[in-house]
Amino acid sequence: MGKKLLIVDDEAHIRMLIEQTLEELEDEGVEFLTAENGEQALGIIQSENPELVFLDVMMPKMNGMEVCRRVKKELLLDKVFIVLLTAKGQELDRLKGQEVGADIYMTKPFDPEVILAKAREVLGL
Repeated sequence: MGKKLLIVDDEAHIRMLIEQTLEELEDEGVEFLTAENGEQALGIIQSENPELVFLDVMMPKMNGMEVCRRVKKELLLDKVFIVLLTAKGQELDRLKGQEVGADIYMTKPFDPEVILAKAREVLGL
């Protein structure tokens, strides 16, 4: 069974950028899913159960912190590895991210090699 990866960002160009960064994983059988807001993301996480989620914090309908909290604290989906992406590197956000159960926290602009390496590690490739 192939592994699934979900990219969540309300900005299409960022979703595209992350997909391009990770495109070589597609050759290794990883299926890419995308969502443009938190509500959509939550639905996909529940129906598709991706192993890895790159989740933007600032989004309409439901922000990344709330999505993360629901996934980790309410649905108790521990196997879903969540990388919170944010444009602000503020310590407060980092703490909030830890509180809601984010596995790691990355700030934009991110280093493509770091994202790819992290994805490989999490997906066991």
